[in-house]
Amino acid sequence: MKYLIKFLIVLFIILFNSHTYANNKIKIGLVVPLSGKYEKLGTSILKSVRLAINDINDNNIIIVPKDNQNNPDETLRVSKELYNENIRIIIGPIFKKNTIKLNKLNNDLIFLSFTNKISETSKNIISAGVNSISQFNAIKKFQLLNKIERSYLLAPNNNLVEEIEIGIKKSNIKLKDKFYYDEDPTKITKQIEKVTRYNIRKQNLLDEINRVKNSNDVNKDKKIAQLEMLDTIGGINFDSVIIADFEESLKSAATSLIYTDIPPTRVTYITFNQWFDKSLFNERMVQPIYFPSVNYDNYIDYLSRYKNNYLVNSNQIAFLSYDLVGLIYYLLYKNNFELNSEIFYEKNSFKGKIGIFEIDKNIITHQLNFYVIENKEVKKIF
Repeated sequence: MKYLIKFLIVLFIILFNSHTYANNKIKIGLVVPLSGKYEKLGTSILKSVRLAINDINDNNIIIVPKDNQNNPDETLRVSKELYNENIRIIIGPIFKKNTIKLNKLNNDLIFLSFTNKISETSKNIISAGVNSISQFNAIKKFQLLNKIERSYLLAPNNNLVEEIEIGIKKSNIKLKDKFYYDEDPTKITKQIEKVTRYNIRKQNLLDEINRVKNSNDVNKDKKIAQLEMLDTIGGINFDSVIIADFEESLKSAATSLIYTDIPPTRVTYITFNQWFDKSLFNERMVQPIYFPSVNYDNYIDYLSRYKNNYLVNSNQIAFLSYDLVGLIYYLLYKNNFELNSEIFYEKNSFKGKIGIFEIDKNIITHQLNFYVIENKEVKKIF
């Protein structure tokens, strides 16, 4: 606790004091797409980085952007250029595919990548995205606080399965069971029916209606009317579902659960970080829905300041780049502004806009907050 208080005080000084702590120029590389399909995303990140530098208010910080064109070969080429310019720390690249050739570079060139994928990561690449470990850690805390003991994990059968499995293992989260469904929305409902034993529970209802009809119960008409208002009869062996999915695919999975008579009023709906997706606020049928995420107040404040400065909206990933600048500056400050790659591998904690970062080896985990969307409003749980 003393250590935590100490670095928070240091960070406060760094971010809000206009005094310059170093006489030497601090050059930070930025490798993002500044042309092509992802130009808008790369430009948003660049603007966010400049906003962070402006807030730190140290004229000795210099950002050197390079366009990697969202291409692994170009990423390697521009990274070599930055290295030859005596730059040893680079923010980027965004996508995992663009990191595959960076292990050819010297290990004293460090990359703070935006990727949230943590499998098969080279030593010189630090994965800074909101990864599955961070998400499951927060969900695990929520489970304990609410005595949730039988969570069923549902997730699409795609290239994120390996990352989800790593998150499950590293977080040691307790699950009742898990199922990876087809990404084809026309197949999801049938698969969810099997998971929830829908046909069995539906048949249980029909059997019960027939039993009452054939009984001598004087109130059978009333009981039959009540039964016919139900969709199914029968218990389920889980008290919550964790839907590790996003956007329309998330909604398809949730809608399938509702169709099989497992609404959010019966079991707790939990999902992954949705960046406060506005479309979820209008989906009353899937509410309440709980999820880990970045600090909401800080995120809204950042979006407002970004728009006031640049008159356009920020991309979600750009929010992370703001904190990465603060993280670099904080670690350099602790090391008397001497750039040593080892400072990025030592176990450290840092409080940014997103929340608390924890750095261990080449993975950053985030202590996420937890929220619920209910009645079209977002509320903080912790």
